[in-house]
Amino acid sequence: MNVPVKNGQVTDKTRIIASLPTIKYALECGAKSVVLASHLGRPDGQRKMEYSLTVIVPILEELLGKSVIFAKDCVGKETEELCKNPAEGSVILLENLRFHLAEEGKGVNENGEKVKATPEEIEAFRKSLSSLGDIYVNDAFGTAHRAHSSMVGVDLTPKVAGLLLKKELEYFSKALESPTRPFLAIMGGAKVADKIQLIKNLLLKVDRMIIGGGMAFTFKKVMDNMEIGKSLFDEEGAKIVKEIMDTAKERNVQILLPNDFVIADNFSTEANARIIKDSEGIPDGWMGLDIGPESSNSFKELILSSKTIVANGPPGVFEMEKFSKGSRSMVEALVAATESGSITIVGGGDTASLVEKCGSANKVSHVSTGGGASLELLEGKLLPGVTSLSSKS
Repeated sequence: MNVPVKNGQVTDKTRIIASLPTIKYALECGAKSVVLASHLGRPDGQRKMEYSLTVIVPILEELLGKSVIFAKDCVGKETEELCKNPAEGSVILLENLRFHLAEEGKGVNENGEKVKATPEEIEAFRKSLSSLGDIYVNDAFGTAHRAHSSMVGVDLTPKVAGLLLKKELEYFSKALESPTRPFLAIMGGAKVADKIQLIKNLLLKVDRMIIGGGMAFTFKKVMDNMEIGKSLFDEEGAKIVKEIMDTAKERNVQILLPNDFVIADNFSTEANARIIKDSEGIPDGWMGLDIGPESSNSFKELILSSKTIVANGPPGVFEMEKFSKGSRSMVEALVAATESGSITIVGGGDTASLVEKCGSANKVSHVSTGGGASLELLEGKLLPGVTSLSSKS
């Protein structure tokens, strides 16, 4: 239910829609009531009503075709009474978990000072949450990488994965543990340093890797001594580029970098733009904001000849139409690969936004609902919200 809200209106219902199968399944299986707990935005432990989940109620009611009871708080005696003996088939939505410091364990007070919840506050918060139901279902993949109270502190048995979380884990598990090969990873994003662990882990799994986005310029400068003008250059990440390329060579992983770019004289929609080859270099005062047509074609060929594809990062600044062609071409290739029987997984965050903007979210195998969580899974890390679930007997 942690969806974007602007001027009191939900602007993207994707996550709400994704949660529906679990809610409906619970009701179909005879649950007397379903109590929904969620975050919305970052109120930092304060009761800021612009982050109230009341905006979700009419949307949920429309999607479920039934009334939804709204609890004015997520814990406390009044909420505990409301959840104790509701009418058969009730759906109850709790107020924002992040209105309480004890959810994340820390936040900011009214004076803007950083504060922490006391152990006693955390214990009381978790105890009250635990009293609101009999079975715990975690369907919040987007928060599963955080050891928040709602993720790890609810004392109920059993603690199980919802249908969305199950789907997320199955897709990533299949890709990382037993992929149909060739296995391709598409990397984007600004900084190499931010993706070091991700790249290192994937080099142990994949057969091929495309490196695009802002980080491509750091690779091109280090490996090819290319002039990159004002393009992004990651000083810290540059130190490990050679190590990454050496590891790829040792493991026989094909690395594909762009060989042409769409460059601009400033970062705006009104900028002058042109296409250059990597051999020309990017002039001083100009920056690369997208891959060029030759690179798009090379990327497309590699995507279409791969059987498992994980995309994590767009190749260009797709938010600006003038610099979105490379990103749109990548999505078109992912859709075509899916239609040909390949497994295509789109990481959360910017890549998911790109696919949705292209109207292709239902045309790839899986679009993840969690940016940070999918990143940590791909890095080989354990997710607290998953490890805290009951073991399968």
